[in-house]
Amino acid sequence: MQGGGEKARYYASLGYFNQAGTTVGTGMDRITTKINLDYNVSDRIRFRTDITYTHVATDFNYTGSIRNIAYTKMPNMAIYQYDEYGNETPNYFSPASNIQGQYSSTYNPLAMALIGVNHQLGERITPKFQLQYALIPNSVLTGTFDIQFDVNNSKTQTFLPQQATGRPTNETSVNRATDSDGDGLNIQTKTNLIYQPKLKEGHAFQALLSLQSNDTRNVSHNVATTNTASDILQDASNPSRTQNSDLTLASSSSQYRSVGALLSAQYGLYDRYLVNVGLRADGNSRFGPNNRYGLFPSVSVRWRVSGENFMKSLTYVDELSLRASYGHSGNVPGSNYSFYNFYQPFSFSYCGMSGVYPSNMELVNLKWETLIGKNIGFNLAMFKNRFKVDAEYYMNTTKDMFYTGLQISSFTGFDNVSMNVGTMDNTGWEIGLNTVPYKNTNWSVGFDFNIAKNINTLRSVSEFYPKTNGAKINTNGVYQTYLQIGNPFGSYYGFRYLGVYTDADATIARDAQGNKIIGPNEQVVQMRFNYPSIDYQFQPGDAKYEDVNHDGNIDYMDIVYLGNGIPKFTGGFGPNVTYKGNLKLTLFFSYRAGYQLINGTKMTTSNMYGFNNQSTAVLRRWRNPGDETDIPRALYNSGYNWLGSDRYVEDASFIRLRSMTLRYNFPQELLKRIKFKTGSFYITAENLFTWTKYTGQDPDVSSSRNNDPLSYNVDNSMTPPGKTFSMGLSIGF
Repeated sequence: MQGGGEKARYYASLGYFNQAGTTVGTGMDRITTKINLDYNVSDRIRFRTDITYTHVATDFNYTGSIRNIAYTKMPNMAIYQYDEYGNETPNYFSPASNIQGQYSSTYNPLAMALIGVNHQLGERITPKFQLQYALIPNSVLTGTFDIQFDVNNSKTQTFLPQQATGRPTNETSVNRATDSDGDGLNIQTKTNLIYQPKLKEGHAFQALLSLQSNDTRNVSHNVATTNTASDILQDASNPSRTQNSDLTLASSSSQYRSVGALLSAQYGLYDRYLVNVGLRADGNSRFGPNNRYGLFPSVSVRWRVSGENFMKSLTYVDELSLRASYGHSGNVPGSNYSFYNFYQPFSFSYCGMSGVYPSNMELVNLKWETLIGKNIGFNLAMFKNRFKVDAEYYMNTTKDMFYTGLQISSFTGFDNVSMNVGTMDNTGWEIGLNTVPYKNTNWSVGFDFNIAKNINTLRSVSEFYPKTNGAKINTNGVYQTYLQIGNPFGSYYGFRYLGVYTDADATIARDAQGNKIIGPNEQVVQMRFNYPSIDYQFQPGDAKYEDVNHDGNIDYMDIVYLGNGIPKFTGGFGPNVTYKGNLKLTLFFSYRAGYQLINGTKMTTSNMYGFNNQSTAVLRRWRNPGDETDIPRALYNSGYNWLGSDRYVEDASFIRLRSMTLRYNFPQELLKRIKFKTGSFYITAENLFTWTKYTGQDPDVSSSRNNDPLSYNVDNSMTPPGKTFSMGLSIGF
C-alpha cells in the first residue's frame, strides 16, 4: 500500500513466507513488514522514517550429518522395531550400539530427523530516521543526519531424545536439552555535509564530510542440561543434570564501538574528466590503545573518451570510458577485548583447592589488517546501447593479515597466539557483456554474459605458522595441503590412483624402464607402502598407486598435486525474449569451471573398510586373480585401499539453470477497462537443471576457507538446493 501527495508519502507492505525443507524435519516460517514515511516540512527540511520488522521461525535437523549417515547406514538396519510376531511397531529401532558403532558415528537418521529438535526463533526490528536540511538553498550546502537502530533477538532450543541415539539413560547424549538466548542492539549514526557550489559551465565540484559512529552490544544466556525424566520434557528448565564439563549454565555480554570520518572531493570537467580523492579515518575498540586508529586514503579517475571531439565521427559508439582507482581499507579482529588478559578457573582441583590461570595472551599490538586495492577498467556501449561491455582488472594486496592459532613454544604458558603475520595478493578480472542481437517492432532478443577469474596468492607468512595441515599419509581418506609462498590457496595433494593389482605379477616393483627391481640377494622386490615404518606389502586386489620415483615404495615421495577447490572461472549467462513489450521470458544460468572437489560420500560408500552401507559400485570389486576392475578388494579394517588419491577427486565444473521467469504485462486497453494503472502476471522456476560430470549430490559446494588456509573442500552430501516454483500477480491502482 502506497500513496500520498506533495507534503507526505507513505509505503507499507506485509509478507508471509512458508517453506518445507528438502530434508524431513526442516522448514521455515517468516513474516516481514515494512513502513516508510516521507514528510517535506518545507523546501529545505525533509524527514524520512523507515521501519522494518522480521519474524523468522526455522526448524533445522539436530545435526547436519543426517544425509551422510543415511548414505552410510547399513541397509538391513530397520527404521522401526518389530515385535515377536514380525509386526512393525511405531517405535524407532535405535540400538545402543551395533557393528557400525554408536552415536555419534551412527544412529537412526529418520528418528533423528523427525524427533530431534533444533528450533530457532528470530525477531528483528530496524527503525531508521533521517533528517535532511538545506543549510544553503539550491543544494549548495546540504546536511543530513541518519540514525538507525537494529534490535536483533534470537532464541535456539534443541533436544536430543533417547529414541534417536539409543544410548543408556545416564549418558549426556540422552534427553539432552539446550536453550540459547541472544539479544543484540546496534546503533549507527551518520552525519553528512555535502557541498556542491555552482560553477561555470563544464565544471562540477562536490565535497563530502561524513562522520559515522557504531555501537554494538550483545547479551547471551546459555544452558545445556541432560537426562530429563522423559523425552516429552524437552525444555532445559526441566529437572535435569548440568554437572558434566560439556554441560553449561552461563551468560555473557560484550560491546564494541567504532567511529569514522570521511573527507572526499570530486571534480568533473566537461563531463569527460572525473577525479575523486578521499581520506578516511577509523577507530575501533577491538584494538589496544597503541593501534586503535587508522588512516585509509583513496583516489580514482575516469576519462569519458566518447565525449572527446575526435570521437564524434564514430557515431556507432554511444559510450566509452576508462577508469582507474587506488585505495586502502581496513579490517578489524573478529573478537572483542583481545588486548586484555583473561583468567578462568581450572576444571579440576588439587588437594580440594581450585585455581585460576591466564586463558589468553594480552594482544596489545594487533594492527589493522589493510587491504590495498588497485583497479583499472573500461565501459563500452555501441549501436544504440545494443552492445555493452564492462571489464575490469584488479590486484589487491592484504598486508598484516590476521592469522589465528600460530604455534609457539609452550614455555610461555600458551601454545598458540593470534597475530598480524601474513601478506596475500588477490588478483583477478571480470567481464560483463549485455547484447540485443535482434530487435524489430514485435520482438526483442537479448543475451547477457559475465565471466570472472580470481586467484589468492600468499606472499609472506610467519615462520611459526604451520606449513602443512599435518595430515599423515599412512591414514586412509586424508589429503595433504601446503602453505607455500607464491602458490595459490585451495590446492591439495595425494597419491595418483592407477587401478587395482590384477595378480601377483602386477605387485612386483619396477623401475622407470619397466624392468623388475631385483634386491641385493637376487630376490624380486614387491611393492610396499611406507617402508620401513609400516612396510605393508601390496597383494593382488589392492589399490595401485603411482610410484613416482620408481623405488618400489609408496610414501611421501610419491605425493603429487591433485587439484584445486577454487574455480578458475565463475559467472553466468542467459537470454531474454520480449514480444510486443508485454510477454517476456528470462533465463539465467550460472557456472563454475576448472575446479576439483573431493567426493567424501563416494569415499565412505565404496571403501569396504567397515560395515557402512556401500554403493552398487562395489559389485564390480576385485575378487579373483586376473580380474580387471577399478574397485579394489574388500578388506575389513585393514589395508590401504582408500588413501587420499585422485580416485575420489572429481571435476566439479557445472552449468545450472538458476531461474526461468515468464512475465506477462496486461495491455493498457484491458487495464483501463478494469480501472487499474498497472498489472502483470509471472511464473518463476528455480534450480531446474544442472549439467555436470560430478557424481555427487551437488557440485556447488562452498569454497569458504573458514579462516583456515590449510583446509580443503569435501562433499559429504549436504542438502542440495531444491527446485522452486512460484507465481504471482501484481496490480497497481
